[in-house]
Amino acid sequence: MQKGEPFGQTREGEAASLFTLENEQLRVRITDWGGRMVSIEAPDRAGKRDHVLLGFDDVGQYITNGGSFGALLGRNANRIARADLVVEGQHYQLIPNDRGNTSHGGPRGFGMLMWQVASASDDELVLNHTSPDGDQGFPGELPVEARYRLSGGTLSLTLTTSTTQVTDLSLSTHPYFNLAGPTSGDIYGHEVTIAADSFLPTDVTQMPLGEIRPVAGTPFDFRQPTTIGARIRQADQQLLVGNGYDHFFVLEPVTDGQPRFAARLRDPASGRTLDVHTTQPGTQLYTANQLKGVFAGRGGLIYRQSVGAAFEPQGFPDAAHNANFESCVLRPGETYRQIIEFRFSAS
Repeated sequence: MQKGEPFGQTREGEAASLFTLENEQLRVRITDWGGRMVSIEAPDRAGKRDHVLLGFDDVGQYITNGGSFGALLGRNANRIARADLVVEGQHYQLIPNDRGNTSHGGPRGFGMLMWQVASASDDELVLNHTSPDGDQGFPGELPVEARYRLSGGTLSLTLTTSTTQVTDLSLSTHPYFNLAGPTSGDIYGHEVTIAADSFLPTDVTQMPLGEIRPVAGTPFDFRQPTTIGARIRQADQQLLVGNGYDHFFVLEPVTDGQPRFAARLRDPASGRTLDVHTTQPGTQLYTANQLKGVFAGRGGLIYRQSVGAAFEPQGFPDAAHNANFESCVLRPGETYRQIIEFRFSAS
């Protein structure tokens, strides 16, 4: 079993470790603190490998500046309005951490915790965490497994759990990608394709309005490859409230239980392409709109707005308050299993 390298200490004095998955195509590094993807090195069309994931050099920088960079998200990815959860008639008061709402599971969500290493090899890392009943206000005990596996140019993440009580659950991950390399500055020239006919408009706090809106005729139509910079500064109300893209795109239903194509990110200059496949109902696209250039990441690069793009496959945000959204309810006896695949190539 791979031991892992020292990656600094948490505020509680816990020693974090860094694990490396590597083959001829990719080199991926993951820490047990928050199950965070720290770095991914992928080749360009000339075969030169370089960093394509935003990150930091040790766990202290993640704690101070890292937000959700590369983190596992839970118990509930994205936002729950008013930190108020009602599951099958039972009310639960969650802990707010985002303008009165609960975001990514609360202030002590899964990305802010030390995970236990179940196994580690050159091509697989398995992390475990048991979330107790009442964690951040959520009901039910959850034994969660996050299984990272490297195969060829694909990094897959399989998230599996169950519950002792009826609960609301949506697990995900939050990697920021810049396929041009670590010193390129922004991702405006990256092309995006998203296999979605509709998206969820939001209010000024990025909370879904309850409407499922067609992408046709809007700056959110990525059914054909479109650069991020082409429409991000249009005078569209949804771009104004998000200060860019920070929206959930609704994917076609899964029919065979296998990951289907969700989104593509391509950098024409380097030739690098990232295809995202998933079993999740949709994906959030976030263009790092809240990064203000007040701290530096790996290699001293100042992280400013649109320095990277995050794809976060997940369940419908705030589903508990919107009966027309696909439910995120998990019941005792059911198994939650979702797969996210990041497939890298170059041409």
